[in-house]
Parts: sequence; C-alpha cells; structure tokens
Amino acid sequence: MENATPRRVEHQQTDRGYVPVYATGVVEQPWDSYTVTDHEVWNTLYRRQRELLPGRACAEFLEGVERFGMGENGIPKFADLNDLLAKTTGWQIVAVEGLLPDEVFFDHLANRRFPVSWWIRKPDQLDYLSEPDLFHDLFGHVPLLLNPVFADYMQAYGRGGMKAFGVGPEALMNLTRLYWYTVEFGLINTPDGLRIYGAGIVSSKGESIYSLDSAAPNRIGFGLERVMSTRYRIDTYQQTYFVIEGFEQLFDATRPDFTPIYQRLAAKAPHAAGDVLDADRVFNVGTREGWATNADT
Repeated sequence: MENATPRRVEHQQTDRGYVPVYATGVVEQPWDSYTVTDHEVWNTLYRRQRELLPGRACAEFLEGVERFGMGENGIPKFADLNDLLAKTTGWQIVAVEGLLPDEVFFDHLANRRFPVSWWIRKPDQLDYLSEPDLFHDLFGHVPLLLNPVFADYMQAYGRGGMKAFGVGPEALMNLTRLYWYTVEFGLINTPDGLRIYGAGIVSSKGESIYSLDSAAPNRIGFGLERVMSTRYRIDTYQQTYFVIEGFEQLFDATRPDFTPIYQRLAAKAPHAAGDVLDADRVFNVGTREGWATNADT
C-alpha cells in the first residue's frame, strides 16, 4: 500500500480574516506527487527572484543558493539538500504540513532542524500568500543555514524559545518580535550598502524592492531590546526595518540570559511599528506614505 500524500494544512478564511491552522508532525516530502504546475510555480518564483536579488540580497544568501544548486529545474528534493547542509553546519530540513505551534517550532530549531512546508503556493498566489509555503521556507530561509554564524544564531534562538515558555506569553511575544525583525525581515549593513537577509523579503518580489528602494519605511540600527519591544505588521510591507552590522551581532545578542530583559520590557509599553526614537541609529526616517492606520500586532 502506497503512503498517502501528506495534508496541505492552510489557514482558514473567515468573516474575521484568516485564522491560523496548525500542524505538528514531520512527514516525508512527497516529491513524486508534485504536478507540472507545482514545478512551474517554483521555476517562476525562483527566476524572478534570481533576476532581482543580485545587488540587493547579502552575499551570504546568494552564495548559499548557488552552493545548493537551486535553479529553474523544479522543486528541489529535500534529501539532496540535506546532504550538503548536514556536512556544512549540521542542520537538516524536515518536511511539515503547515504552520507549527511555537513550542514545536522552537524544539526543531534548538535541535538544528528547519521545518519546511512540503507544499507550494498556487499560480494565482505568486505575489501574496498569508502563510509560509515551500518557496518561502526553502528559498527564503535555508540558504543562510549554510553560514555557520547564522546557523548557530538560529539554534540559539530555538533554545531561547524553549526557555521563554517558562516565563510567559509576554516573553514569547518579545521573542517573536526578534524573529520577525531579524530572520524574516532583517537588513544588513555591508561595505556596498544595505542588503537583504530576511526570508520574508528575499522570497517576495515586491518587498525585495520596497525594503531597499522605498522612502516610506524607517531603517534603524539593530538593538536587542529595541527590537523585542517593537510591534510589527503582518498584513502590509513593514513600516520599520532593523539593520544589523553582521551576523556575529545577532549571535552575540543571544548569549545573555533573556530573563532580566523580559522583566524590563514587561514594565514598559511596546513601541509602535513605525516609531522612531531619539536613541535610534537612523539610516532613514520613513515618509510614512501608504502606511496602514489600524493596530499593529
């Protein structure tokens, strides 16, 4: 008897918007079940990002894409990528059915496993999807896992997430903001100028352009507590991007015990997504053009 294709677990659309639906298990990548359309979607998304990202994405990301041999030859096999990944930084990709609960996700990262949704978006979802799919997870996140410093940061983040569960929901929110503004939507300062490293940007045509070229958003130097106390947008391009000076800065930021940081932040009101503070190192103060006016997350 053949194994059934794993479920495609997606958010549900309701009259109040999208409601997250979570999966928990690890599955085998059903590579033989991908359709011609699935492979064409990968090829289209890959081609347009590879045309766009040189001179925008950081060198470490572009080098990772090349080392993995990602290209316009269809959806990669996770097992093939895992051979190089395991030899280089000891990480592995695990296939999942959809969005994971926080504690399951943290456990994977803490053990150097990166969850990748096995399914890819539909052709009419090329420009926007409300949740991570295979292209976002694989193309956006996995290339940087070949970088030893970034790979160690991701594991340290996962271990920090496990500890945060013992502190409480506010601590988890602080930690979520750190992931959002670094792993998903981070910029890095290089000798050649600002570059993208966040997966939510490098996997998005529109935000790859907006994050660097638009005058609308703020671009502010990274500070651990500043980031952890800043709310964010999930329904629009970001109002603020935080800029690191190098991946070592991220890894060093995870070394301290976060418990006293959580205590300090709990006593203060969070900052809005678009705030610019007097103490900030400012690369750009946004014009705020096109910003949504409803509440941040």
